Amino acid sequence: MDISYLRKIGERLKREIPLQLEELRKAGPVGKGASGDITHMIDKRAEDIVVEEAEKFDEPLTIISEECGFKDIKGGGKRLLIDPVDGSRNAISGVPLFSTSIAIIDGDVIGDVSWGYVINLISGDEFWAGKGEGSFLNGKPIRTQQDSAFKVIAYETSTPKVDMPRILPLVSMFNRARCFGSTALDMAFLSQGAVSTFIVPSLSRSFDFAAGYLLVKEAGGIVTDLDGKEIDGTEIGVKRATPILASANEGLHKNALEVLRARPC
Repeated sequence: MDISYLRKIGERLKREIPLQLEELRKAGPVGKGASGDITHMIDKRAEDIVVEEAEKFDEPLTIISEECGFKDIKGGGKRLLIDPVDGSRNAISGVPLFSTSIAIIDGDVIGDVSWGYVINLISGDEFWAGKGEGSFLNGKPIRTQQDSAFKVIAYETSTPKVDMPRILPLVSMFNRARCFGSTALDMAFLSQGAVSTFIVPSLSRSFDFAAGYLLVKEAGGIVTDLDGKEIDGTEIGVKRATPILASANEGLHKNALEVLRARPC
């Protein structure tokens, strides 16, 4: 199973979701997903498309998704870790920046991700990475920022009152700060060199960052927790797992960690 499988799913997503977007936005919540978050109609529709396409593959799979939780196809097998709509709040409020994130995992932890795929559901841009294969945007190789200048930092905060004071010393060091509202796209933008550093101070779920993790690593970047510890051993699943600090290169990451460690207790 390789990137061609994931791109088939992406083709249908970018063909159908934009056409149905107005109707999906108007629909109310349809319940709660396996992660405990509210499931909106756009989440459910995107997940249905991914599952329907995955069922067409001649390969047993186990889907792990934000909405349906665990689902075996043809008896279960290789893991397909999915966030059907990463940036749901953007999607339902009319902000045109949200994505679908899919990772193929050969084991039980983040370090076992073999392929990562992120599609911008508005622009149709496709980011993907294969372990040992590099990272790509619409088929062209991409690399992270090569110098150690604090140019652009992206961040996500689930509880700003708590999270912002923790990361403000780091954010204030950069020329520009951005909160895009989609972790998968944040990490995709970092992998293409548009963002220098990305930080999520609260615990994130593996389906939020699994594909982005591989994109950043294969493009030359680094991903750890806020203490600089590797997250490769983080177990995949629907529970919140780890905070994230991703940087374009070792120099940036070292400097970012120094700022975070120096913050007042």
